[in-house]
Amino acid sequence: MKKNVLFILFNLFTIMVMAQTKGRFEVHDLGSFKLHVYYTNDALGDASYIIEGRDALVTMEQPLFKDNVAEFDEYLSKLGKPVEKRITDYHVGGTGSHDIVMAEGMPAFTKGEVYGGMMQGFGKMFGDALTDMPTGNVSEVAFGSTQTWAGVPFEFRHGAASDFPGASILIGDKVYYTHWTPAASHVSNLQISSRAAIDAEIAEAEKSVGTGAVLFIGGHGGAAGRDAVEFKIAYLKKMKELLNANATAQAFVAAMKQAYPGLPGEAGLDNLAAALYK
Repeated sequence: MKKNVLFILFNLFTIMVMAQTKGRFEVHDLGSFKLHVYYTNDALGDASYIIEGRDALVTMEQPLFKDNVAEFDEYLSKLGKPVEKRITDYHVGGTGSHDIVMAEGMPAFTKGEVYGGMMQGFGKMFGDALTDMPTGNVSEVAFGSTQTWAGVPFEFRHGAASDFPGASILIGDKVYYTHWTPAASHVSNLQISSRAAIDAEIAEAEKSVGTGAVLFIGGHGGAAGRDAVEFKIAYLKKMKELLNANATAQAFVAAMKQAYPGLPGEAGLDNLAAALYK
């Protein structure tokens, strides 16, 4: 686990200079509610969300960097509705003194050695650019339960078995949230850090498409359609096939490049292979 945290910090450091100061919003009208997606463009590639019901709002995964917190809060205030709940699932963020909800087990995990060590590393790396850590009360939501906030149902499910103990959340039967937004690109060693993680991510992706959701969102990446999930499933199954067919990391990387020529994220294949061929 400690090695995985070091991998995360190293990779984030290498992309830090690519981060933009400001983010952008997009809005999806889903009939009974709206989904506001905030692409932070921060060094971590995080995304934040606002679920807008008729009379109230719910936020998810609020930003971690001060510039983004200010931009997000300004946008939130302009919607002119009270915030009924603030959900912190995988990513602790700038919720200030507001009360938050987390999936069961996540509050303890964020204070543990792995997550706590990661946050300390971020503090050293980004310094004053990070917002202050939350001080509000935290309540836990049981897995398998459905909570209705802002008139919208939030169904809390277990996330991928290989990931942090956060939840996958089905929102209004139309939006499926999990840690990583599916995308037509190579996965990184931050998402797939072992061979067991491949099966776990396939199972989670197949579970998500079975819900009938039309949008798929994550703490990294923003919003995507069903086609991105279907690509991810086929891609991970192909990865398993190529792992079994190639005895070395170098041969695996070459095979992946041949199978998916020009696919974004190719530069990260060496780190991915190093994790899978330990």
